[in-house]
Order: sequence, then structure tokens, then C-alpha cells
Amino acid sequence: MVSSTTSRSTLHFILAGIVILLVAGVAFFSYALYWPNTFPDQSERFVYISRGATFHAIMDSLERGSIIRNRLLFHLTARIYGGTERLQVGKYVFRAGMSNAEIFLSMREGRNNQLITVTIPEGLRARAQARLFARALGIDSLRYIDLVNDPSFVRKCGLEGPSLEGYLLPDTYRLMWDQEETEIVEKQIEEFKRFFADSLRDRAREFGWTVREAVTFASIVEGEAVLDEERPVIAGVYHNRLRIGMKLEADPTLQYIFENGPRRVLYADLRIANPYNTYLYAGLPPGPVNNPGKASMLATLYPEQHGYLFFVANTHGGHWFARTFAEHMQNVRKYRRARTRR
Repeated sequence: MVSSTTSRSTLHFILAGIVILLVAGVAFFSYALYWPNTFPDQSERFVYISRGATFHAIMDSLERGSIIRNRLLFHLTARIYGGTERLQVGKYVFRAGMSNAEIFLSMREGRNNQLITVTIPEGLRARAQARLFARALGIDSLRYIDLVNDPSFVRKCGLEGPSLEGYLLPDTYRLMWDQEETEIVEKQIEEFKRFFADSLRDRAREFGWTVREAVTFASIVEGEAVLDEERPVIAGVYHNRLRIGMKLEADPTLQYIFENGPRRVLYADLRIANPYNTYLYAGLPPGPVNNPGKASMLATLYPEQHGYLFFVANTHGGHWFARTFAEHMQNVRKYRRARTRR
């Protein structure tokens, strides 16, 4: 009887120990996985995951931001759920009270991935756009430019020309952190095609233009115009010049030649032997000199009808327009006097 009682007591002790261990294990794993993390100031915290980032580098960022309370417990959580190699790139927002499991799964499944708003102003060249995207999204600006200047990629996009300069529609875009450069360029081209639809293509054909030629003209208008209400007027000036065979003599085409522009145009620049020099060569230049916005493209295709052939900057942010060279020179002198007074 004593032996039997001792055996039962031992068994009960072992079972009790197992239960305690199981409860402790469940409590530990529940704590590791689901206990809320708290931030010192209870604010939102952001973490950026870039292409090629290792899981350890990501944990470094989480730890530096005080987003996780214990690195080892977070690593354990990741090992339990698996998929550390599948964490998605992006800008993630984390709030106080999120558990290790919530934080890890949000990165693995792309939840809490914040889109970043990037506004591309009208009239920038591709290299300037690349710098803006690089600053806002952390992308490789050289990779962006390589795509823009890749003729095979241009053909893949269904567009004409040796590069995508002119087709990179200025707009406000919502994109992911470190998004693929190809996806960004394709998004811009998609927006351009959506805007420059059949009706505008038909209108370009009425002028005898391809889409590329219409965009080239629009890029000159974009480079000259300051005030929106003047875009159709300026477009009308260049239409008039083309119609009578007069050189466009457009400064934006000269600026395109300058390696470190924009800068002040000198008289010597007017003699530069370059097909983009519209002071020297008649007609449109070989291609767009920037990426025009929608307003300039619409002004190009629906210009104001008038008799102006000349314009010069005035003192109010716009231009004075003239029908004759004599009238134009009066405006030039007026501008010079105003500039001297200022």
C-alpha cells in the first residue's frame, strides 16, 4: 500500500509539473506573441523596408524606433510564423499597443503599408523627376533614367522616340516606398495615355502631328508659360510662326542643350549648331525639351486665335505680346527699363 501511494503521489507530482510547464509555456508564448508593445510617447512610429533589406536590419530599425520591447521575443515570433524572407517593401506605420505578431504579420502581408504622395511639377526634365522620386521614395534615380532612355522600353510602352522624355506626365502620384522604378515609369505612362486619349490624338492629326510632335510643341509652351491664362496665347504665337515658316526662336529649346542649365541665354548661344536650337533651325526640335502638363498640352491643341508673332516678359509675371517686330522692340525696351528700375 505504501508503494502504491508513493507511486500515485509521484505521478500526481509529475502531471502537476507538466501542467505548470504547459501553462508557463502558453503564458510565455502568449506574452512573446501577443502582449502589446508600448511606445514612450504613445505616438505613431514609421519603419521603411527597402529592397534587399535583411531581417536583422529590419529588426535594428524596429529596435531603434522603440517599436518592439524585446528583440529576442520578436525574433521568436518571426520564427514561429515564418516568412522572414517575404517581408514586403514599404513605409509602415505602427501604433502603440500592437503586438509582435501584429507587427510581423503586417510587414509579411503588406498591411499598414503607407502610400507616399509625390507631386511632380510641370515642365521638369526626366532627370529632375528622378531626383524627386529618389528623395520621396528611396528609389534608384539612375535606374529610373536608364529606363527613360531605353529605346526598347519606349517601344514596349507603345510610344514613339528614343526616350520617354515628354511622356512622363506631371501629376500627383501615390506610390510605395522603394517601389520598382519600372512600375513608377509605367504608372506615369499609363496616366499620360489616359489623358492623351483618342480625341486629343485626332486633334493632333488635324495639325499634321504625331503624338510626339504634339508633346514636343507642348513642352515649348510649358517652358515659356508662367500664367495659366497665357498658355493658349503663347501656343498661338508658335502656331503662327510655324504656319508662316518663321523660326520658333524658343528659349526652352536652348536650355535643353545646356549641360548645367537652366541659365541665362547669351547671344553666343544663339549660334550653337544643335538641332534643338530653334534660333538656328526652323520647325519643331527633334523631341520634347521637358515633360509638359495637361494645361500646356490642351493649349497646344486648342490655341488662341490671334495675330501675335512675338512676346517678351513683362513686370507682372506674364508677357507682352506683339504683332510686328517694331511693336515687339518697344516692349523689349519697356521691359529693360522696368528691369533697370528694379
